Amino acid sequence: MEKKTFNILAIDGGGIRGIFPAYILQCLQERIGVEANKAFNMFAGTSTGAIIAAGIACGKAPSEMVSLYQQHGHEIFGKAKRSFLPKKLKQGFHSKYCNQNLKDVLLSTFKDVRLGDIKKPLLLPATDIGNGGVHVFKSGYNSHFTRDNSVAVRDALLASCSAPAFFDPTQVGRYLLADGGVWANNPALAAVIDARYRLNVALEDIRVLSLGTGESITAYGTKKRKRWGLITGWKGVDFIGFLLSLQAQSTQNYLKLMLDKEQLLRLNFKSDQPLPLDDVDLTDDLISKADLAFTRESEPLKMFFNKD
Repeated sequence: MEKKTFNILAIDGGGIRGIFPAYILQCLQERIGVEANKAFNMFAGTSTGAIIAAGIACGKAPSEMVSLYQQHGHEIFGKAKRSFLPKKLKQGFHSKYCNQNLKDVLLSTFKDVRLGDIKKPLLLPATDIGNGGVHVFKSGYNSHFTRDNSVAVRDALLASCSAPAFFDPTQVGRYLLADGGVWANNPALAAVIDARYRLNVALEDIRVLSLGTGESITAYGTKKRKRWGLITGWKGVDFIGFLLSLQAQSTQNYLKLMLDKEQLLRLNFKSDQPLPLDDVDLTDDLISKADLAFTRESEPLKMFFNKD
């Protein structure tokens, strides 16, 4: 008798790089016949990963999520806010982008769907900057977790996507929220903990497909710098991406200690070039990288889903 497993899909944050995990999910469906909405028991996503995870949980095809990045990436990360300040100084006074275009895309994609309408467990990390704590949107858990049932999916996603320095924080009810990547850019660990202790799933029954959005292996390099101010050595927005990458790496390392090898499969890629969160010209290259990653891991993926 085949052992019953509890499959978790966890997707990292990463701005426009979200097209990488979205395309992998499209390949899963088109090449080995795995429909993500049916194949997973729980979904977790942070920032751009939250959009994909929520989309799949709502029954949208992965190809729809890929199209979202292709068609609307230039709108979301379009013209930066106008300012009379020099480029380096602008980051110290206001967010890089207005979030109205992102709001419009989320509205057209998710309409008036509420978190309470989603029947499978969905976990979307955000950061409560008003009270100085974490905030996790949850739906489809059980009767003890109903706080977020009336929250519009689009509002929860806007909050989870409000990356510091890129977008302003988002007000959802009485909470002022920012990007969940501040503490959980890779949401896989949070999902495993909730599956075990909130949903009472035995740890040995849990399996996680964790999808990254790329990792720059050069970050700051080893060249000595005279100044290490936020807009000199640390380079403002680049520093944000650096922190998000480190958080995702640490989560993966801890999960490797918690789970057996066959319980955890992560698809990601490394680059010797910077990987900005907002470079929309990277989309074609990211799709190529996703195709390579899927091909490389096709056999482990088939084993994960018990496909011959």
